[in-house]
Amino acid sequence: MKARVLFGVIGFVAVLLALYVFPAIVLEIAVAVLCLFATYEVIGATRLVHNRLELLLCLLVSVGLAVGHFSILPLDLQDVVQGLIFVLLVGSFAIELKFHDSMNVSQVSWGFFGALIVPYLMLSLVRIFQMDFQPVGQTDFHVGQFIVLLPLLAAWGADTCALFAGMFFGKHKLAPVVSPKKTVEGAVGGVVGGTVLVLLAVLVMNALMGLDMPIWAALVLGGIGAVLGEIGDLSFSIIKRQIGIKDYGHIFPGHGGVLDRFDSVLFVAPFAEILFWIIW
Repeated sequence: MKARVLFGVIGFVAVLLALYVFPAIVLEIAVAVLCLFATYEVIGATRLVHNRLELLLCLLVSVGLAVGHFSILPLDLQDVVQGLIFVLLVGSFAIELKFHDSMNVSQVSWGFFGALIVPYLMLSLVRIFQMDFQPVGQTDFHVGQFIVLLPLLAAWGADTCALFAGMFFGKHKLAPVVSPKKTVEGAVGGVVGGTVLVLLAVLVMNALMGLDMPIWAALVLGGIGAVLGEIGDLSFSIIKRQIGIKDYGHIFPGHGGVLDRFDSVLFVAPFAEILFWIIW
């Protein structure tokens, strides 16, 4: 528990430094590293793709997708995505033809999931961070570096609230086979807590920086985001349960792997990105 709390504090400080002190490229590289580990965890550590050449191809595509998001590079993201899809498609089936006796099409499918879908969802954080609209009357900063905290708060804040609500009030199992410790009461507490936390954060941002985010949007992001975060957590728990592993990795002391920490964020961040584009 001490290692979990200590790393959580260090991680929080690191996030603040990346958002508000260091150049944007630092955050973009950090998320790229997370994408690389997430891709490896979902298809390599789980052995869902056990062909080393296919695994290497997937890792390269994942990194390429992240690099395509770097703000310092004059790249069109749509072109990058289309090019990587083509490379992964041709490369994967060429590898399967070569190793057809030991590799099946399910590994190709998992490769696409790990190399493209998982990092693209993770990179929603970068796309939100790069949103360049400004609050009314403000000219010295963009709000992307602030609103990117909202999906993290919706996911991790709801998870923390669900943990404590489950500890104090939990009686009815939510998904006993997939995640035996989760309870219905904990899930409800997570939704309520996540909604309140996001609402408070938006009220502060509206007051201090003129964000002008509608209250209904804060309630939607907090409430639906908490539900999506729970679905994301359970979805990746299903994979672990079926594979027979406890954690995806050990990169974060006390927290497990990247997917153990960011599984809920993968579902919340894209929803937040869509919501922000609708609002602004």
